[in-house]
Amino acid sequence: MPRARQSTEREARMLSKMAPWAFVLAVPDINRSSRYFHEVLGFNISWEDATDWRLAERDGVRIMLGQCPADMHPSALGSHNWFGYLDVDDVDGLHAEFTGRGAVCSAPKDTHYGMREIVVTTADGHRLVCGQPSKRN
Repeated sequence: MPRARQSTEREARMLSKMAPWAFVLAVPDINRSSRYFHEVLGFNISWEDATDWRLAERDGVRIMLGQCPADMHPSALGSHNWFGYLDVDDVDGLHAEFTGRGAVCSAPKDTHYGMREIVVTTADGHRLVCGQPSKRN
């Protein structure tokens, strides 16, 4: 077998498979943050017996909340408090759902790059964008 082909086959066998991901957020009060994700954003919460982590899940989205009370508060991070972008199928419906439960979010807006989006600000000040292709395009 030619040397280049052997190398390619070996590299293919050595590649590790990556599994579904999760966002990881440092939060000052894990109980407050997990209540917010559950009661306001509709996530299911796991790992409730752990002292320093909670897992928030909804529709395949996973957010790991880590207890970090001594770190800089997320609201003080400026642009560094943005943590994710989620594709959704009904941004206007999601906005109504979230704000109906008390979430702080921007109004749905059509962007110049073809998306309709909302920005959700968590109880700790992390920001998450939810969007879908704009119907204007």
